[in-house]
Formats: sequence, C-alpha cells, structure tokens
Amino acid sequence: MPTDLPLTYETFWQDERLTCAVAATLRVIAGRWKVLILRELLPTPQRFNQLQRALVGISSKVLAEQLRQMEQDGIIHRQEFAELPLRVEYALTPLGQQLHPVLHHLHQWGHAYLTLHPDRSEQWVAGDD
Repeated sequence: MPTDLPLTYETFWQDERLTCAVAATLRVIAGRWKVLILRELLPTPQRFNQLQRALVGISSKVLAEQLRQMEQDGIIHRQEFAELPLRVEYALTPLGQQLHPVLHHLHQWGHAYLTLHPDRSEQWVAGDD
C-alpha cells in the first residue's frame, strides 16, 4: 500500500482512490454466493456439481451465472479437460488467491459477531437471509 494514502478512519472514506478501490472489490465479490464460492475454491479446484452440493440452496442457473461473472472478473479460471464425458473444473486465479486474507478477516469478524449475537447464527447457517 502506498505510504501517501490516508490511514485514519476520518480520512479513509474521503480519499477517492480508496473508495473507488473498495467499490471495485465489493462489485467483484458482492452477491449472496460469490464469497461462499470463493471459500469452496480456496483449498482446491472444484467441479460444478461439487460446488452445487457444497452451496445448499443455490440453483444451477445462479451458480453458472456467478461462476461466469467471476471468470470475467479474472478471479476464477474454468478449465475443460478433453475427456468423455467432458470434465470442467473451477479454480482460483492468482488474483483470486489474493482474496484469501480478505476472506480470512471476514471469517474472523463473522466469528466475533456471532459470538456477540449467537441467536443469529442458526438462521444464517441454514442459509436464510
């Protein structure tokens, strides 16, 4: 991070470069499923059906849409293998791998939040909004 960027809370959101970067990050990972897809792809590449099984409640259409958007944004790579039947795997790109610490911090924050609000964990574990 360049040293000329403001580091205080008061000036952080006033810096156009930072708010633009935050907005860009949120655009890339926003949506109900993208962060969860990233979580599933962090340890290892996954096939479409593996992702769908892991993400209880996601439809095939929505999963395909989210994967396509993430591929266009350059954070995942879709690899087709010349086999019959056709095998396709999704993996994080090097740019997508850079989201690992971000997801780790989100996990830590979520854990702390749910510790303070244990009554809310059950609804979100079940996938309700």
